[in-house]
Amino acid sequence: MPSYKAPVEDVLFLLNDVFGIARYSNLPGFAEATPDVIEAVIAEGAKLCEEVLAPLNRVGDTEGCTRHPDGSVTTPKGFKAGYDAYAGGGWMGLSMPAEYGGQGLPHTLNSVMQEFASSANLALGMYPGLTQGAMAALLVHGTEEQKRTYLPKMVEGTWTGTMNLTEPHCGTDLGLLKTKAVPNGDGSYALTGTKIFISAGEHDLSENIVHLVLARIEGAPAGTKGISLFVVPKFLVGPDGTLGGRNGVSCGAIEHKMGIHGNATCVMNYDGATGWLVGEANRGLNAMFVMMNEARLAVGIQGLGQSEVAYQNAVAYARDRLQGRALTGAAAPDKPADPIIVHPDVRRTLMTIRAFNEAARALVIWTALQADIAHRSEDPAARQAAEDHMGLLTPVVKGVLTDRGFSNAVDAQQMFGGHGYIEEWGMSQFVRDARIAQIYEGANGIQAMDLVGRKLPRDGGRAMMRFLAEVEGFCKENAEDEALKAYCAPLMKSLGHLQQATMWLMQNAMAKPDNAGAAATDYMHLMGLVAMGYMWGRIAKAVAEKKRSGEGIAERLDARLATGRFYVERVLPETGTRLARISAGSDAVMAVPAELF
Repeated sequence: MPSYKAPVEDVLFLLNDVFGIARYSNLPGFAEATPDVIEAVIAEGAKLCEEVLAPLNRVGDTEGCTRHPDGSVTTPKGFKAGYDAYAGGGWMGLSMPAEYGGQGLPHTLNSVMQEFASSANLALGMYPGLTQGAMAALLVHGTEEQKRTYLPKMVEGTWTGTMNLTEPHCGTDLGLLKTKAVPNGDGSYALTGTKIFISAGEHDLSENIVHLVLARIEGAPAGTKGISLFVVPKFLVGPDGTLGGRNGVSCGAIEHKMGIHGNATCVMNYDGATGWLVGEANRGLNAMFVMMNEARLAVGIQGLGQSEVAYQNAVAYARDRLQGRALTGAAAPDKPADPIIVHPDVRRTLMTIRAFNEAARALVIWTALQADIAHRSEDPAARQAAEDHMGLLTPVVKGVLTDRGFSNAVDAQQMFGGHGYIEEWGMSQFVRDARIAQIYEGANGIQAMDLVGRKLPRDGGRAMMRFLAEVEGFCKENAEDEALKAYCAPLMKSLGHLQQATMWLMQNAMAKPDNAGAAATDYMHLMGLVAMGYMWGRIAKAVAEKKRSGEGIAERLDARLATGRFYVERVLPETGTRLARISAGSDAVMAVPAELF
């Protein structure tokens, strides 16, 4: 049976020592997040995930969800109690405004909780995760009446939320969607159409499900310019907030999936369902992107979460599994063989995952802090810088963390040999669950194209120039520090690769767009490598300061430095390969005619 232990110590080190969360006490919600409060929140969240959610992970995978003849869906045994524990603990509204029943704490703490839940039970964690995304969209674009009607119930977890975009004939290209909305004459609309791949579309965890649905108002322009967003509750809500009759929305089927079996991924049928416009007509994508961006960051966290839990179980197995002898002589002469963790190639695999996990966690927390600044700061310049960061790094967090998260889950499974291929060891589930994160909320190829085609050139490249300047400034500032030289020199070299790749795209992508398309995924990963290298630089700096002051446990601090050194020596050099691929252009990629594939 797999196990999970939330990385509380690592999180607190990042929040307090690397990013200095106390420096943000001037922002709303941060003053209340004192060190004691932060530690208590994270400790309680860890306890819930370890003791309640994690034991249900295997159950969810083996049982899955069941659709009944009347269209209702039941979740796996124990999921309702697990969800109630999550909602009852106030976790749903951790960072939501107090006026709607939330606690108003930093979104950064919610991101930490998302990682813990994703590691413990990805399928179950998706139910509250999707609800939080729906709340974010309503908070920004909903009317005051919509906020009062839906948010308090969603914050307390009595109601949940979804996002409905994909249709059988359209996924990425939402301009093709056919779901239509016809005005009812009373301010509401009748929605008709079919949506597929709708996570948490129907279930027994909450009293009501609030669907956010993209549709085209009758007579609206074709393409994405004619798409609107609607709120469509499963049960209609009366003026006094009580639930009324069943709306014209139902689950037509549950998708048969590779993983996340405990989450009800549904085909949703809208048969004249009553909905209300959210935001402006024909501006639905603008409103939905609030939820989609929240979801993309959350999915990146899911990639990290699966990498972390797979790593923990691989380490436990490598410490116990006796097989062969160390190359330098018997490490455990009193035993018939040595544990496999003595072997360099096993260490290489585990260190690769560990080095990613620690840097990716830092990247998530850094980005979550920027989200808090963007939404809470009164300084326009600080908000703009934070929004630039979010726009630039969101596709990187989503794409890179899920690509690496899946490959790390596979590598962790490999540590078990044949046992990793046997279901009861649990490693197969981590691999299968991690796979979806590369696909949903915008497949990773789309994330790469978004980065190269939209985020890089936006505002004259302002966000990218800011990012490059920050990393370069860090390297130059710390280049002569003996404790940091080993991290700054390799990072500066890889930053140079990123600068060269950026310049190459500027010179070669406009005249020949296929060059951008062929380079996009390599560019996204090149940027991810540099961003995580920068995170390791900041981690190393914080460790060096703790060592100089005599704080912390020396053995653990040294282990952290060694992990960072492994990253810059064994992982970061991949930037050179990525640059070579980008610079090769698109000729070989596009040379073979489609009919000869």
